[in-house]
Amino acid sequence: MIELNPSSNLLEMEQYKYELQDVAEPHLFRDIYPYDEVPKTPFNFRRVPMNMPSDIWITDTTFRDGQQSRAPYTTKQIVDVYKMLAKLGGPKGIIRQSEFFVYTKKDRAALEECMALGYKFPEITTWIRAKKEDFELVHNIGIRETGILVSCSDYHIFKKLNMTRKQAFDHYLGVVKQAFEAGISPRCHLEDLTRADFYGFVVPFVNALIELSKEAKIPVKIRMCDTMGYGVPFTGAAPPRSVPGVVYGLHHYSDVTSEMLEWHGHNDFYMGVANAVSAWLFGASAVNCSLLGIGERTGNVPLEAMVMQYASLRGTLDGMDTTMITEIAKYFEKELGYDIPPMTPFVGSAFNMTRAGIHADGMMKDAEIYNIFDTEKILNRPAEVSISNTSGLAGIAYWINKHYQLPPEKQVTKQDKIVQDMKSKIDELYSDGRTTVMGEEELEELVKMFSDDGRSLLNRDL
Repeated sequence: MIELNPSSNLLEMEQYKYELQDVAEPHLFRDIYPYDEVPKTPFNFRRVPMNMPSDIWITDTTFRDGQQSRAPYTTKQIVDVYKMLAKLGGPKGIIRQSEFFVYTKKDRAALEECMALGYKFPEITTWIRAKKEDFELVHNIGIRETGILVSCSDYHIFKKLNMTRKQAFDHYLGVVKQAFEAGISPRCHLEDLTRADFYGFVVPFVNALIELSKEAKIPVKIRMCDTMGYGVPFTGAAPPRSVPGVVYGLHHYSDVTSEMLEWHGHNDFYMGVANAVSAWLFGASAVNCSLLGIGERTGNVPLEAMVMQYASLRGTLDGMDTTMITEIAKYFEKELGYDIPPMTPFVGSAFNMTRAGIHADGMMKDAEIYNIFDTEKILNRPAEVSISNTSGLAGIAYWINKHYQLPPEKQVTKQDKIVQDMKSKIDELYSDGRTTVMGEEELEELVKMFSDDGRSLLNRDL
């Protein structure tokens, strides 16, 4: 039987309906995941069409997955960060949702305070255990959607749950029915998807979920969880590691609409951002992230990274306030005591800082030469230089001009005496064995030392 597909406007064969393949022994894909070797990336050369949805967005797991790898947030901290997320996401709600725990009094207090703010975005959702009393708790709070765990690889089904595929299949469907009965829209977290038997368990299970959803007339969202970071974005890679293949398979063989598909990735093999972008490109509307990428083991997909990827793919920020990224980073460092690695893109102290004198010389001519974009405009972070024995005259001059925000007519150059005097003193310090970069206070002291009669640089005629 053939039908006209309204999405492609082409006649297509009726989709083959995959059925559950119950097995006596777990299928662990040992040829791909030998455990005593680096995982293998097989290719089957099957290419699936790129299928970017008309509407894409970001969801947040800072208070759920992000909180599982650090000290718990206080109620005030959760409310503060939630407010900043709302500002960052903008009026169109590009940061569409944020998920919360509901188990402790502190969790519920934070959730209720955030709900009381009345923000449309990010919509507050939850993550709960698959128990009837938890569904009732969420329903009573007034939450529309909640996440529930449905582990789908044989590693989890056989080894963790001590079930067969059929037992897990039936158990999960029973839990989803309980969610529907409580009037809750479930978000099914397909844990360990990239080690699962995709056509033998995942697709048949999702097909059953979609049928239940249609009967209950309540939507069910599918979160594709790359729990161990095994996913790869490469064209022609084979499932279960292929992100394009997994997204296409659920969209094409399980009739899951783009709006109901969400990617949740980890960064164990440095592929977190690339995989999330791939999920967007091949048909998922949502990518799930945490601020600064904080999460299990190597972390989640950094939310701020996907803000930038959104702007890159769409050609617009759609109202997102990217200066909030800098405010969030400052809050995490000052209020939460979180140490951000200096080289971290967009938020690290050195992400737009140059150390080489030859680079600083180029930046004096035009910052665009060595700065990724106008970081002062987009992130409220002007390009910087660090000063050491390799900075040269150009680096010192650039630092003075930026640090004191000198207008063009007062800016110093490599030829100015103050710059040359400071370089001589700095060279002297390093010749005596210094190895660390110069601190701001030290440089300010040198400016005072070599400024005429100690007056402020801003008031001098250089």
